[in-house]
Amino acid sequence: MDMDDLPQRRNDLLAQLTRQDLDPLSVAELEARIATLEGEIARVRRKMESAVNHRANADALFKR
Repeated sequence: MDMDDLPQRRNDLLAQLTRQDLDPLSVAELEARIATLEGEIARVRRKMESAVNHRANADALFKR
């Protein structure tokens, strides 16, 4: 997915993050950034899984 495909909101922090110049960052700062982003990806995946499971449980409850 291209970042241009995402809905644009005023002051969208994700869009700002993707446009940030990485040149001034050291290797350690880049590694820290990657670790932080990987943690955020894991958090979003857990939220998605929770939402899917919640929906499946609700669907199962109301199909009875």
